[in-house]
Amino acid sequence: MDDELPQSDGPEPDSRAQKAADAKDLHRAVREAGESELDRPASALFWSALAAGVAIHSSLIAEGALHAALPDAPWRSLIAALGYPVGFLVVILGRMQLFTESTITAMLPLVTKPSRWALQRTVRLWVIVLVANLIGTALAAGMVAGGALGNAEIRHAMIEVSARILELGGWQTFVNAIPAGFLIAVVAWILPNGRTQAFWIILAITYVIAIAGFSHSIVGADETFLLLFTGRVDAMRAVFGLMLPAILGNLVGGAGLFTLLAHGQVQGETRA
Repeated sequence: MDDELPQSDGPEPDSRAQKAADAKDLHRAVREAGESELDRPASALFWSALAAGVAIHSSLIAEGALHAALPDAPWRSLIAALGYPVGFLVVILGRMQLFTESTITAMLPLVTKPSRWALQRTVRLWVIVLVANLIGTALAAGMVAGGALGNAEIRHAMIEVSARILELGGWQTFVNAIPAGFLIAVVAWILPNGRTQAFWIILAITYVIAIAGFSHSIVGADETFLLLFTGRVDAMRAVFGLMLPAILGNLVGGAGLFTLLAHGQVQGETRA
C-alpha cells in the first residue's frame, strides 16, 4: 500500500504545470498578435476594418435569406440564426479588423506592460477600427435600403430580423452587449490554440450570441443603419439608444471582464 502512494501523487504536479504552461503560451500568442496590431499603420487598420464592416453584413444577408425561406413557426428564429455566424467566419478567418475582437488583443499588451505608448496605441486602434467598421456597415446597409442588394423579399426579411433590436431600451442593450463582448473575446483567446477547429469555434460561439439575443456592436450597427435608412428608427435613438450602448457593453465585456480574467490567470508569470 505504501508503495502505491507516490505513484498516485506523481502525475498531478506535471498536469498542473502543463496547464499553467498552456495558459502562458496562449496569453503570449494573443498578446503578440495585439502588439503587431498596435504597430500597424493607420491606413492598413482602416482599410482592413472597412472591409470587415462590409463583410459582417453577410450575417444579416444570410439571416434574412433563411428567415424569408422558412415558414412562420416557433423554431424559425433558431434556424435563421444559423446565418448569423457567416459574417464572423468571413471576417475572422479573413484576418480583417473587427472592433470586438480587438478589445482583448489590444488590451493584453497594455495590461501586461502598462505605458503611455501602449495606452495611446490602444485608443488609436479602437478609434480607427470602430469608425471604419461603422462606415463599412453603413455602406452595406445603405445599398440594401436603396435596393442595390438582394430582392424585395429578402430585404423585407432583413428589416424584420433587424427590428428585433428595437425591443430593447438603451440600458438593456448595454447589459446584453456585455456577454457578447465577452464571448467574442473568448473566440480571440481560443483561436491560437485551435486553428484547425477555427470554423467550428466561431460558428458555435457566434450562434450562441445570436440565439441568446446578445447585442453585438458591429452587427447591431449594421441592423441599426438598415432601420435608420428605411425610416424605422430616428437618428437620436439609432446612435444613443442602440449603437453607443452596444459599443460600451462590448468594451466592458471584452476589454474589461474577459481581458482581466485572461490576464489574471497568468499574472506574475508573464513578466520576464
